[in-house]
Amino acid sequence: MTTVLIVDDQALQRMGFRLVLASQDDLTVVGEAGHGSEAVRMAAELAPDVVLMDVRMPGMDGIEATRRIVRSGGRSRVLILTTFDLDRYAYAALRAGASGFLLKDAEPSDLLSGIRAVAAGDAVVAPGLTRRLLEVFAPHLPDPDRPGDDGDPRLARLTDREREVLVAIGAGWTNAEIAESLVLAESTVKTHIGRIFAKIGVRDRVQAVIFAYDTGLVRPTSAG
Repeated sequence: MTTVLIVDDQALQRMGFRLVLASQDDLTVVGEAGHGSEAVRMAAELAPDVVLMDVRMPGMDGIEATRRIVRSGGRSRVLILTTFDLDRYAYAALRAGASGFLLKDAEPSDLLSGIRAVAAGDAVVAPGLTRRLLEVFAPHLPDPDRPGDDGDPRLARLTDREREVLVAIGAGWTNAEIAESLVLAESTVKTHIGRIFAKIGVRDRVQAVIFAYDTGLVRPTSAG
């Protein structure tokens, strides 16, 4: 059973999420919070598998709440809910340690699969949204003319193949797309990804994307 904490300042929004989750035998809502500080307290008390986190709330917002939940070292992973006009908040939340983000108007099936993926330790970022988000923030990312090879010593730990896979992750490709492009079995791609995460010190795909851009290994123009 996957336990979920719903965090949103709108009671009707929380009710809607609860109804969707209640229809699933493997998901259960263990609590609801209407603002960030309450979310941090309840995450510590309830230790849910997934915190479904709104971004903009009165008082402590979802970004700071995410940062505190992640830094606490607990088991809970955070799935951010956002809208296109809040891209800057979603980006900040990912930097704070969120395991992914979905749009608030996502289909119920996408929400459910996203929660399950995050609970299983994966990251949820639709490739198209990854590209759009990073395009929006291109001016704030490293200079595209700066080579990434010398910027971060962790890059030197990667093999040539691992570097290729990381570039593909940064471009928002799925495992299947990476496998097809590099002529690899999908299981081999997963093995490479696991090794990449260990070598560069990230815990999931979202953080790997941010790393690829921050180091200049992937450039904004290559993600569109």
